[in-house]
Amino acid sequence: MAWRAVIRTARQPIVIVPPLVFPLFLLAINASGLDAATQIPGFPTDSYLAFALAFPFMQGAIFATNTAGTNIAQDIGSGFFNRLSLTPMRGSSLLAGQLTGVLLVGTIQAIAFLAAGLAAGADIEAGPPGVLVIFALSLLITGAFGTIGLLVGLRTGSGEAVQGLFPLMFILLFLSSAALPRDLIAQDWFQTVATINPVSYLIEGLRSLVITGWDAEALALAFGIGIAIFAVGLAASTAALRERLVRT
Repeated sequence: MAWRAVIRTARQPIVIVPPLVFPLFLLAINASGLDAATQIPGFPTDSYLAFALAFPFMQGAIFATNTAGTNIAQDIGSGFFNRLSLTPMRGSSLLAGQLTGVLLVGTIQAIAFLAAGLAAGADIEAGPPGVLVIFALSLLITGAFGTIGLLVGLRTGSGEAVQGLFPLMFILLFLSSAALPRDLIAQDWFQTVATINPVSYLIEGLRSLVITGWDAEALALAFGIGIAIFAVGLAASTAALRERLVRT
């Protein structure tokens, strides 16, 4: 299943190219258009490019939600899932296989985003070890969001329902601390929403490695929330898989 997911992903450029191009395009726009924000007193860095570098990683994770859910929904719709239910394959193996393709895209994204950021002049304050942590956290977030897509795909069996998550996930992204640090958000309601929004802490964990160095609190929150989302999403997906296998 893992190999099938990898081949399936490699044969679909639309699964790989938009999650690479679109986040980099927005990064370029934000880095040039919002550079004046670095003049705000208390802004944590003098490079908005470095500040915004975490943004494409989160956008890539949103694409992972869509990819994982759409793939499982297509398998259900084509009858492939029904045939799998007649084999002794364990449900955990099926889910792991589906996530493999998503993690492949996540790895390509992480390499591309880091390479683009470094080429544009961003520095990683945490150094080479920080790059490894960025990769680890990025793949954790990608896997966590992928389980959300799996859950919706298994529950609905509809690619359209999964794609309906895309705008909702983007709303979460834009109502986070992606554009400004939470303490510099002027609108009280926006600051409150960004503080409640778990996406803020995922972004801040990635960002801390780029602009701060080693921030234990930011990293603990990011990894903790990422692991929690992954665990809950995987457990819920496993339950949804069992229900669907019973129905088939």
